[in-house]
Amino acid sequence: MRGGEKVVEELCRMFPDADIFTLVCNRKRLSAFLQGRTIHTSFLQKIPGAQKHYTKMLPLMPFALEHFDLQDYDLVLSSESGPAKGVITRADALHICYCHSPMRYIWDQFHVYRHGLSWPGRLLMTATAPILRAWDVTTATRVDAFVANSAYVANRIRRFYDREATVIYPPVAVDDFTIGSGRGDFYLYAGQLTAYKRPDIAVRACSETGRKLVVIGEGEQAAFLKSIAGPSVKFLGHQPFPVLRDHLSRCRALLFPGVEDFGILPVEAMASGRPVLAFDAGGARETVSSSAVGFRFARQTPEAILEAIEAFERVEDDMDATLIRDHAAQFSSATFRNRLTGFIEQQLSAHFGRSDASIAAFAGQRAGAN
Repeated sequence: MRGGEKVVEELCRMFPDADIFTLVCNRKRLSAFLQGRTIHTSFLQKIPGAQKHYTKMLPLMPFALEHFDLQDYDLVLSSESGPAKGVITRADALHICYCHSPMRYIWDQFHVYRHGLSWPGRLLMTATAPILRAWDVTTATRVDAFVANSAYVANRIRRFYDREATVIYPPVAVDDFTIGSGRGDFYLYAGQLTAYKRPDIAVRACSETGRKLVVIGEGEQAAFLKSIAGPSVKFLGHQPFPVLRDHLSRCRALLFPGVEDFGILPVEAMASGRPVLAFDAGGARETVSSSAVGFRFARQTPEAILEAIEAFERVEDDMDATLIRDHAAQFSSATFRNRLTGFIEQQLSAHFGRSDASIAAFAGQRAGAN
């Protein structure tokens, strides 16, 4: 239940009768809201280990997606940071893609992804990547309208697909977070412990200076990070939401050293009234937008993040938790639904040539026709 799954959850609130199609699904990890939904999985679901190692099945994903039969649907919404836009819809259907990112595995993070594979995997990836890139670009034409989750992603859509995209920020459940009654003495890193998120520079910076750091999350870098960490760094592993929410409300600041297409976690920290110290790239440029809510650092190094920490500590006592939380409110789930509803209705009207093509009227008429 990360950012992409939360977008699907909001889409299901907008379209309560919609079916879900996905490559693989681990129902045990779904929210209660999604548990009872009709979910169709691909043939990849039947492969042993698919739920855990689905990213390694990237060369098979185009075949799995094109096997989905979507001929009964007038409106198809794809939510993706992978190849989901490649589904085949009916010729007269409307296909809107909410794009979290063009496929990282074959574009700008190809070498990072390839490095993490075994040598047979690297060989296979090297051989198939050009074919996947061609397929990815070609299938962009199957989409009638793109929505990007940030201006950063809109620029990448323009670069890789030569398509324009409307920016609608993803939903953040800001009401699930509150300003804490007291402030702790620790910094917080939360998220997957993977190389591209650069948790290592947060661990090194705090270890070298003796600053307290709490790390919440799991991933392939966990053992390495523990090996370089000093006694001031505490690893909690994967934690349930209430524990994360508690730490977000009590930390001095959230350290966010990676590049994310949007980055929901910084907004959750700000919804808790806590500042964010983020690398100056990706979606953080749009969310951590002023020194009133946090600081950005220009290089992914321990020295750079320490400079941001020191700048923050000079004004820490003057930062207003209420103002920080108010800033986060613009990224609420309600704002997402309102903006996306307006966009979909606009596209329905243009696509089907009806001036009264609201979501409710359109769905009602189609249900009556069926």
